[in-house]
Amino acid sequence: MEFIDYYKTLGLTKSATEKDIKKAYRKFARKYHPDLNPDNKDAEKKFKEINEANEVLSNPENRKKYDEYGKDWQHADAYENAKKQQQYSGSQQRTQGSQFEGDYSDFFENMFGGGGFQSQGRRQAQFRGQDFNAELTLELKDVYTTHKRTLTVNGKNIRITIPAGVENGEKIRINGYGGKGINNGPNGDLYIKFHIQNHTKFKRNKANLYTQVDLDLYTALLGGEIMVDTFDGKVKLTVKPETENETKVKLKGKGFPKYKTDNAFGDLYITYALKIPKQLTDEEKKLIKALQKLR
Repeated sequence: MEFIDYYKTLGLTKSATEKDIKKAYRKFARKYHPDLNPDNKDAEKKFKEINEANEVLSNPENRKKYDEYGKDWQHADAYENAKKQQQYSGSQQRTQGSQFEGDYSDFFENMFGGGGFQSQGRRQAQFRGQDFNAELTLELKDVYTTHKRTLTVNGKNIRITIPAGVENGEKIRINGYGGKGINNGPNGDLYIKFHIQNHTKFKRNKANLYTQVDLDLYTALLGGEIMVDTFDGKVKLTVKPETENETKVKLKGKGFPKYKTDNAFGDLYITYALKIPKQLTDEEKKLIKALQKLR
């Protein structure tokens, strides 16, 4: 396997912090994202390389293995176990020879690919594949409904279902889509962490939404009906007479879908922001003064 310098892929050095890695990944992921580079094979390849580098370097345990074992980092656990087995076998049977010298790939091949253990007719050790980690950035509107999406991880296209109401930082596990198992061992799993961006006028707290609605002075004083935006369209709202500034109202069931709960929604909380009329005409000023005298 050809060695890939993951640090170089993300434009970093080995001294990079976790914050540096995250920042570099987001920068390059946006630059080379397939949606922004349609039919661009070079950008698609670069995007895959960036994701692969991030999967390794953003995970402290994987990064440590990569720094020590290089291209063979996924077999780090196997190497350690193999070394222990070799040492134990060497203490029991001196026919194993002296300690192995060479790179990790050769060592692994010697131990499990036709070397001492196999020649003795022993069963080859099986090891579970490495777990992979990926981050998927979505807009808030993308997770208002359940939908399917195709992801490219390590050159493989994976079709996943994104459940409505998934929260920022939530992780899901895709069984068997991690690293390949060793000696017919089970594959690792793929963990996907969601990064939810919100560019709407609604603030989200779990399944509840919060927004501010401008209210003109006359409707606030006399009451009336106004049209307000919810996340999935407009609704008519009745305003009570003499409504004060920063009055809050709740629209039940007009919030965000509740994660992993079918047909259940949070609430929408609206805060009225009273708007004072400006650039009054002389006639308006006269009427307001008359009202002032009445009060």
